[in-house]
Amino acid sequence: MNNKSIGQEMLLCQCLSLLPTEEFDCPLIDYGKKLSTKALMKIFVAAQLDQWSSYSHIEEKLRAYPKLQKELEIESISGSQLCRRINDFPTEMIQKMFVKIVSQIRQLTQGFDGISKEIGPLNIVDSTEIRLPENLCDWAFISKGHNAVKMHTRLVVVSKDVVFPDKIVPSTGTVSDFESSDFLIEEDDATYVMDRGYPSRKNLMAWQEKNISFVVRITKNLVLYSQEEYEPSLPSIKRDAKVLYGISNVPVRYIEFVDEKDRIYRILTTRFDLTDQQILEIYKNRWLIELFFKWIKGHLKFTKIWSTKPRGIWNQMFLALIAFGVSLIVKLQTKSKKTPWVFFRILRTYLFLPGKKMLNELNRKMKRSKGRQKVPIPLEKEKPSFGNVALVKEVVKKEKRKSERKLGNY
Repeated sequence: MNNKSIGQEMLLCQCLSLLPTEEFDCPLIDYGKKLSTKALMKIFVAAQLDQWSSYSHIEEKLRAYPKLQKELEIESISGSQLCRRINDFPTEMIQKMFVKIVSQIRQLTQGFDGISKEIGPLNIVDSTEIRLPENLCDWAFISKGHNAVKMHTRLVVVSKDVVFPDKIVPSTGTVSDFESSDFLIEEDDATYVMDRGYPSRKNLMAWQEKNISFVVRITKNLVLYSQEEYEPSLPSIKRDAKVLYGISNVPVRYIEFVDEKDRIYRILTTRFDLTDQQILEIYKNRWLIELFFKWIKGHLKFTKIWSTKPRGIWNQMFLALIAFGVSLIVKLQTKSKKTPWVFFRILRTYLFLPGKKMLNELNRKMKRSKGRQKVPIPLEKEKPSFGNVALVKEVVKKEKRKSERKLGNY
């Protein structure tokens, strides 16, 4: 899909046509089933893209749009069918589709420089927790009143405004970040960025043996032995040094800095080729994965679970990320300069309209304002009008009370 290929067909149908469903065309997969595997996958990706809130909502949407039913090759569907299939469907098959979506994104982002040419691409590793209802998900028990699963994620940063997950590991909430590290930290040309839950003496040595580049925050428990000190370039950088740790005989670089709230950060890295400020820039970009988790939970409504069974929840994780991937593919193919959230909002607005209408909105020229006044004119604060219906009681602010008391003393 690109500017020329987006046509008059419903945008949602064009998005679903991007899904690599070739492997699901085998009749043996769907033998004896009313709902085909291909249709099942498309329905749940559509549900994530358009934020369908329940199985009843899915039924209503499909009845309302015959064109969508035609794309899915179904005549009718029931929520109970969908519920059964999402709980029984092999997660490995959805995972394969996710891998293919990631492959498409990689092709579209070839030649991207990462954060900068000097720094290159980053792999940010972290996990997010999804809370589950205590009375329905006792298998996800962590502690009293706390039932949850985790999505351990590797987020690829190919530019300042293009990020995507290329691997996830679903788990129960009892699996620590450290225990997931072997599955997510693999040999790659990118630099891995991680918080304190991942590095240990054993992990650090293993990564160095595999020539894996990393920028990781460490705890105070890791003992360091200084070999050479460098001159920090900023007052916030308290130390920049070549060090050894534990029984390792391969040196790494240690940078210690404080943030604006005087919190101390201890960073280990293999990147001797960069300045201390560039190392700080890399670590500060770790925040991108927190923004991604917030984005996917908020805008793809991942906090609204379709199932209370393990396999159903693992399947939803991959389906949510596939929906994210489809949105990103359309953004990359249309070469839109919109932020991911603005683009996704526009995409969702035009999902049931011809694709060309979304393209027209993306290409709409914004009116330029004359700019802000150099000397802004202060405006008088208007008193709000409460009307005659509501009950209103004014709260006297502390400052006002103090000034009134002072006046009363005179």
